[in-house]
Amino acid sequence: MRIAPEILDTADDVGREAAVQLADAIAAAAAEGRTFVLGCPSGRSPIATYANLAALVAERDLDLSHVVVALMDEYVEEAGDGFRAIDPALPHSCVGFGRREILGLLNAAASPEHRIPEASLWFPDPAAEAGEYDRALAAAGGIDVFLLASGASDGHVALNPVGAAADTVTRVVPLGEDTRRDNLGTFPTLRSLDEAPRFGVTVGIATIRELSRSVVMVVTGEHKQDTVRRLAAADSYESDWPATVLSECSDARFLVDRSAAELLQTTR
Repeated sequence: MRIAPEILDTADDVGREAAVQLADAIAAAAAEGRTFVLGCPSGRSPIATYANLAALVAERDLDLSHVVVALMDEYVEEAGDGFRAIDPALPHSCVGFGRREILGLLNAAASPEHRIPEASLWFPDPAAEAGEYDRALAAAGGIDVFLLASGASDGHVALNPVGAAADTVTRVVPLGEDTRRDNLGTFPTLRSLDEAPRFGVTVGIATIRELSRSVVMVVTGEHKQDTVRRLAAADSYESDWPATVLSECSDARFLVDRSAAELLQTTR
């Protein structure tokens, strides 16, 4: 099913709109006395959402003590006959991002008794059996809201590469060159393609589609114009642009800023 984009003026407007939905859902779960699982990407796209959510946490005195932050992915490196996660202290670590830019930001805004416990930051383990993370998420009741973002050059979602099958679960994958080049723009400390990670552990396409009660895709910036046009035209999952999983998700929203939507507007 095609998901019509909701066009807002600025990237901050997109972040604010997404944050209001998250804050409302977190408050509803707290009122029901249940765990709330928030699926989270790292990188540039969700920064405005996390900043606006932190502002709402402070403004509403939101209780986050029942929130689980489930990260989408992490970069990994080869280790003997397997893989291990990179050092979370590295600037491009997704786990490090989660600790600094999600838990750190939200907990700084929350009152002490309402903070997210450190143990409630979840992330996939590259040494685990494929699908183990999915089973943990399912046991927690699934993902209440999954915040999504799309790669600019190849449409990757989480670290799912071009060609990812619709039934994929959490597993280790090789990263495509376009994804690795995107990382050079996201992480200036990676000075060349040779330094960009070659592997990652990531939730799968089926993880996103089947375990999420709702999803919010945020796409901002003029460099994402092709991304918006591709996602707006998709009525089913297309493996050559993995972010099109959006079209098959329950209760999906597609939030874009005006600069990202420019090509879409000129073709209407």
